[in-house]
Amino acid sequence: MPDPTQTKIDGPDDAPITLLFAHGAGAPMDAPFMEKVAATLGRRGWRVKRFEFPYMASMRNGGPRRPPDPLPRLLDRFREEIATETGRRLVLAGKSMGGRMASMVADDSEAIGWLCFGYPFHPPGRPEKTRTDHLESLKTPGLILQGTRDALGNREDVAGYTLAPGIKIHWTEDGDHHLAPRKASGRSHGEALDEAILAADAFLRGLSG
Repeated sequence: MPDPTQTKIDGPDDAPITLLFAHGAGAPMDAPFMEKVAATLGRRGWRVKRFEFPYMASMRNGGPRRPPDPLPRLLDRFREEIATETGRRLVLAGKSMGGRMASMVADDSEAIGWLCFGYPFHPPGRPEKTRTDHLESLKTPGLILQGTRDALGNREDVAGYTLAPGIKIHWTEDGDHHLAPRKASGRSHGEALDEAILAADAFLRGLSG
């Protein structure tokens, strides 16, 4: 069973939707990016539950720095968390790797949607090694918040992919993999992230009706 100490909840308990929000490969559930997204969506009336994958929980508890767990263990951990939320309307979500895991378990769950902040369409510098096969036939509605110059999938890369019709992409202009624009863009990272959070909020409101 999942360890409840490895979770963090924002927002009201009686929210119409619970967002299960998983971290990316290199930062924990309480990284600044995760904190801002969860806190902001919580204030907007959604219940946001963050959790950690085993390798990250091990490092938090004093273990050595480790790479992410094998794919089956990551997926199992997401499924374990889904199982603790019986009776709630769920949207599965994550930052980068966490969002990819959300998309991979969505159709096998009763989730009403999924979303990802910075989908890792391919490894850095390897656009030929795509992670899109399952996205071509995914039935669960999804939203991807992506920077136009994301090194793991920019606007030009993604234009060449076949994605299921239920997957929408919100492009953050000049954003990198963390949605951060360059100073020359005239916008701050905070402003770009606020824009993406508002798009996520609108997506949730569309599902909650």
